[in-house]
Amino acid sequence: MDDAAAIPTPDKNDENFWTTVVTPVEPAWKEPAEDDTFTMDDEVLDAARALAERISTRALAYHAAGKRFDPALMAAPDVQLALLRALYEAKRSVDRLAESAATVAGRGGASYAQLGAAWGGIKRQSARLKWPHAVTKRSASESIPLHYAGGTAVVHHDPDADAWWYTAIAADQRDEESEAVHPTSTEAIARATEFLLVHAQPTR
Repeated sequence: MDDAAAIPTPDKNDENFWTTVVTPVEPAWKEPAEDDTFTMDDEVLDAARALAERISTRALAYHAAGKRFDPALMAAPDVQLALLRALYEAKRSVDRLAESAATVAGRGGASYAQLGAAWGGIKRQSARLKWPHAVTKRSASESIPLHYAGGTAVVHHDPDADAWWYTAIAADQRDEESEAVHPTSTEAIARATEFLLVHAQPTR
């Protein structure tokens, strides 16, 4: 991006970090190049192949026999059906992740027009139908629910402090309750999202 140098890049411990984080950058993205999309294809295929090998009955038979599942076996029609099933799960994952991203963006101030533009240029009305709860009109007294990275959070307004705070339970079951110190709901949402991301994977 030619004007990337004009975008502020504060460190996490800088005083103005969160103010900068919740201030939208325009444009929000650059169009992916052809190489970017090919790389994405490869990465999705790698993930789908890994799942296909875990669910393919032929692959399971090889593993049960203590034999290596040779990549050449991916040519088997039944293994390709397992791959197709895995790709369907990949599509469902994309839909879930897209809903999470749209919700965080919408609750943070993005409009349906912006969500639609990010989702391949669909119209505002289509974005509203796809993610009906992403952008909500609310009063300062209303709490804001959020689901992200396998966890949940609720952002609240404290009228006495005239500030926002949140409670969150992450995917690894860790929980956090912030102080009522965030000046805007957008900043509280960003902080809650950060917590959910840090604890996105269950501890194994």
